[in-house]
Amino acid sequence: MFAAFDRFELEMTRTQAARASHPGPCDASVAALVADPTIARQLDKIGPEVIRHELRGYGAWDTEELQDDQQNRHRLVWVAACNITEES
Repeated sequence: MFAAFDRFELEMTRTQAARASHPGPCDASVAALVADPTIARQLDKIGPEVIRHELRGYGAWDTEELQDDQQNRHRLVWVAACNITEES
């Protein structure tokens, strides 16, 4: 399944999305997805500046928070998982 964003898409399975999008803390599940080689390659291709720009549009994180590229990867994967879960 794909989560469509403004300038790119992020692909993960429905099962992966469900693991990272549920009530309660999702940090460990999101971290596992960020470390998954298939997802990591996609994030590498997108690049930190594009990810930062996309997340800025959500208004949930301030400029200082968005300077942390690793956290931004986690944020983007979490948003993608939520989008896929909601669409399923």
